[in-house]
Amino acid sequence: MVSPELIQAAQAGDRDALITLLREIETHVYRTAYYILGNQEDALDASQEALIRIYTKIHTYEEKALFKTWVQRIVTNLCMDKFRKARPAVSIDEHELDFHAADNVEDEVVSQYVAKDIQEAINKLPEHHRTVVVLRYLQHFSYNEIAESLDLPINTVKSYLFRARKQLQIYLQEYQKGGVRG
Repeated sequence: MVSPELIQAAQAGDRDALITLLREIETHVYRTAYYILGNQEDALDASQEALIRIYTKIHTYEEKALFKTWVQRIVTNLCMDKFRKARPAVSIDEHELDFHAADNVEDEVVSQYVAKDIQEAINKLPEHHRTVVVLRYLQHFSYNEIAESLDLPINTVKSYLFRARKQLQIYLQEYQKGGVRG
């Protein structure tokens, strides 16, 4: 993601390096905020707040943790605070779910229903389950990275993901039976 040299230069007070660093991570920061909070306005606010916090706290980063997990911890904590206050719904663009391009109109309609079903199912998850799902399946974090980002034991992360998948399975039961809403 980001070179260690850039991080070290930013920590040493190189303003240009710090600005470059923030520009390199801003998309990842926004994406996490958007998927957890569910709307552009809150995600932009949380992203800006996270980038400011990273800017002011870069000197506290220790290389024993991966930089991306340190950043995600900051973003996730800010989002969880906002999420607890607002309880919004996640809005997931069906194109973000890596669906293959539809060969015909019928496939496109089905893909839109699938994306909507998945979005609604994720919205129903408790916040801690939603967060691990976002980090695992939308940000592609490993179990260890999620555990480090959320300051949770790895077995708790696995348990949350297991429960979230089971709950998603229940929520998506209609789709799994082959039915498409009309």
